[in-house]
Amino acid sequence: MDVSVLTQKLSDNARRIQVLLAGASLEQARWKPQPAMWSMLEVIGHLADEEQYDFRVRLDYTLHRPGERWPPIDPEGWVIAHRYNEGDLTTTLERFLTARAESIQWLRGLHQPDWNATYTAPFGVIRAGDLLAAWVAHDLLHLRQLVELHWACLAQDVVPYQTIYAGEW
Repeated sequence: MDVSVLTQKLSDNARRIQVLLAGASLEQARWKPQPAMWSMLEVIGHLADEEQYDFRVRLDYTLHRPGERWPPIDPEGWVIAHRYNEGDLTTTLERFLTARAESIQWLRGLHQPDWNATYTAPFGVIRAGDLLAAWVAHDLLHLRQLVELHWACLAQDVVPYQTIYAGEW
């Protein structure tokens, strides 16, 4: 595992997320294809909270506080509790980008971390390296989700026309 490559991917993914949200109106950012699905604003709110309260914090505990319990998180519950969809897109995106920049700086400042350091979670043992890999993978899951939201919004906006000529989604 090349940590500098993964750290760069986190930096690149922040820019990708920013680009996927560029130009979205507040109405589009709050739109959901279905009530149970997340909006773009909920995705970026989730990413901002994850950046502040999950990955960096839990990686820090695993590397530097062996034996201490991770602080609790509730990513699904935060969507409602933190009222993501009522927020401002620009402010929420900036909160994510600022937190991500702090994470990148923190990662680059680590001195010979033990990527095999472990934490025993309710779901099993996880290594520090697993957390870093999952952090990058988490971005990709939500990048895909943002692209899917763009697709669904487009499909709705072009009715009565169709996008089938583009290929199957």
